[in-house]
Amino acid sequence: MCGIAGIVLHKPGALNWAVQALGSLHHRGPDDQGWLAWGPTTRRGRAWEQAEGSVLLVHRRLSILDLSEQGWQPMSSPDERYHLVFNGEIYNYLELRQELQALGYCFRSHSDTEVLLAAWARWSTECLNRLVGMFAFAVLDTQEQSLYLVRDFFGIKPLYYGRFAEGVGFASEIPALLELPGISRQAHPAGLYRYLRFGLTDDGDQTLFADIRQLPAAHYLRLNLRDRQFGSPTRYWQPTLKAPLELSFEQAAEAVRAQFLENVRLHLRSDVPVGAALSGGIDSSAIVMAMRHLEPDLELHTFTYVADSGISEESWADLVGQAAGVRAHKVKPSAYELVADLDHLVRVQGEPFGSTSIYAQYRVFRLAQEAGIKVMLDGQGADEVLAGYAVYGGARLASLVRQGRWGEALAFLRSSRLEPALKDTWKSAIGFLLPARLEPLARRLIGQELAPSWLNRTWFTERGVPLTSPRSVHGREVLREELLQSLTETSLPKLLRYEDRNSMAHSIESRVPFLTPKLVELLLNLPEAYILSPEGQTKAVFRRAMQGLVPQAILDRKDKVGFATPEQRWLDQLAPWVKQQLDASTLSQIHPLRQTLLQEEFAAVLAGRKPFDTRVWRWINLIAWARSFGVRFD
Repeated sequence: MCGIAGIVLHKPGALNWAVQALGSLHHRGPDDQGWLAWGPTTRRGRAWEQAEGSVLLVHRRLSILDLSEQGWQPMSSPDERYHLVFNGEIYNYLELRQELQALGYCFRSHSDTEVLLAAWARWSTECLNRLVGMFAFAVLDTQEQSLYLVRDFFGIKPLYYGRFAEGVGFASEIPALLELPGISRQAHPAGLYRYLRFGLTDDGDQTLFADIRQLPAAHYLRLNLRDRQFGSPTRYWQPTLKAPLELSFEQAAEAVRAQFLENVRLHLRSDVPVGAALSGGIDSSAIVMAMRHLEPDLELHTFTYVADSGISEESWADLVGQAAGVRAHKVKPSAYELVADLDHLVRVQGEPFGSTSIYAQYRVFRLAQEAGIKVMLDGQGADEVLAGYAVYGGARLASLVRQGRWGEALAFLRSSRLEPALKDTWKSAIGFLLPARLEPLARRLIGQELAPSWLNRTWFTERGVPLTSPRSVHGREVLREELLQSLTETSLPKLLRYEDRNSMAHSIESRVPFLTPKLVELLLNLPEAYILSPEGQTKAVFRRAMQGLVPQAILDRKDKVGFATPEQRWLDQLAPWVKQQLDASTLSQIHPLRQTLLQEEFAAVLAGRKPFDTRVWRWINLIAWARSFGVRFD
């Protein structure tokens, strides 16, 4: 796990941005650093020296596999044609190495970086679908005169890019790019609307900074060095919905168990200690128990967030910890600690985030760093492929209605009322079934307008932003289609950003074994009833797959909490501080918000006249983001 960056200049010149890039990305790779300048000659080194050229590659190293000097980057091919900077892990590097050795390749290190470089030299972009891993990398091909930017299947690892006054830059994190001359700090209006109204970010290639884009998941981008022109991002893999697999429920469970255990086995490959985030839910518990099953002698550390209220899952985490024989670590942050850490959290993330639950994760990674753990396994992505959120109950009900299976729909509705994890299933189903033309009216009737009073409608419409819902039209299999959308657009992309920044802020590599193409495609193409059972049980096939491995009490759980903070109670405790934020001069410069009406809205929430939701934290977060980065709203 590392931090990468680089620039391509319109004409050869000084490459001194390397100093800012290496400094900005230090937390992503405190173990080592390196740089390479190319054009017309090649220079490389650790400590920056004054160098000129047309291409710069920089790298910060967090040593995980092959801790020796042989893993140093930027790494070059023996013939000096290819130069690589790589962030991530290739979990199947040993298998690929054997395949490449059979083709005549020789290796001088035991790193996955060298295997990736050889795979690219052999197969170019065709190597990407051979990889099992998480990755963002840049490859300079001096013979083809091109620079390739590549991002993994799900966007687990980040990669941003943008044009500046003298050329093109890319980096693992946004703040590094903001140091380039000519990249503005202007907010992107359409992205801002989607964030403020719906809490959506990271869904697509546009960031909330108008001049900075991200390479979408499962894409690569080629920059022609002769004319300094980008091609269009090319998709190399896409999860697809096919006809449901013809497997019995038991056969499906066996297939899921086998693939899950294989994923965890590969994700345990490391030359440093490995730990796990443990909430006590099904997903994190399955990972911990699988780690113990596969590595009986592993010194296993777990890290748990404990809420300072009645929603804590501590007892469930303790149950799993005892079953797996772990060394348990816990953290119990308060609302006031959130306030103290907020500015650093905002700087770490680079873009606004949706709620305070991200802070629980931030503190878990800090705890792991204090315990000396450099690699963590986490259950991110499971909810998006196994219907772990309440909204999926409505999606399943809508599927049954669309398919005319009225008896099953009624039975499912009755059963779902007894499942705490499936709240207001019928209301959610109406949202999926409602014709698009009726949505604006329905929203007004329930007080969820597309342009609430505290939004400055004029500011958005003057900039051509359509004030519309991101809601998609679904076909007959609403649940499967909603899972796919959550995986690729509305849910997982932002959660992966939170995870990457929170872990790397503490120099920790976080691995997500639920997210491999084989497991995801298997789950997406099972019958809907295997994912969300007729009795309203979420993650049905996975619960069955984990029988005998995970404690039965965990598999029988009906509630869902995760690393959830007591947001409303924290809001009450912090009310004076929140009012101070809403009165701040920074807010008066954020023209998309109507300050007076926003203050009135907050007063109504505190008084109980209007319901609490995460919009309040989005306001506060936007203010902190604008203040931290000097964001402009011209």
